[in-house]
Amino acid sequence: MKASPAFPLPPAARAFTLIEVMLAITIFFMAMFAILGVLSSGVHAASILRTSGPTAGMVAGQYYVTNEIVEGSDAGDFSDIAGYEGYTWRSEAVEVDTNGLYKMEIVVIDPRGNQSSILNVLLYKPGSGNNNKLGLQQQPH
Repeated sequence: MKASPAFPLPPAARAFTLIEVMLAITIFFMAMFAILGVLSSGVHAASILRTSGPTAGMVAGQYYVTNEIVEGSDAGDFSDIAGYEGYTWRSEAVEVDTNGLYKMEIVVIDPRGNQSSILNVLLYKPGSGNNNKLGLQQQPH
């Protein structure tokens, strides 16, 4: 007579093979390295944003949302934003056509007097300027 184990296993129970375990570990580590790579690049981008100054894109976005564009020069500073004290900006706007399309050059200057960011952009503000003509206009007779 054969001795039986104290806790016999059911006939359908079986263990993972070595190949299955190795495949699961490989997939796990590939996922972990991908997640760590994304996390590392996010931390790097955040540190760059923390150490860099304001950009001309910030000025263009704020300018487009809040002001009517008038031909000529304009200037300002970033004193209302913590960490950007000493940075200034200047812009030059030229109306390209009578329909409210303006070409703007925006320059950000750091506290040492160096140009840190330059942006040339076309902005469409139909309510700005002197002519305020929209679309086709009839010629006076």
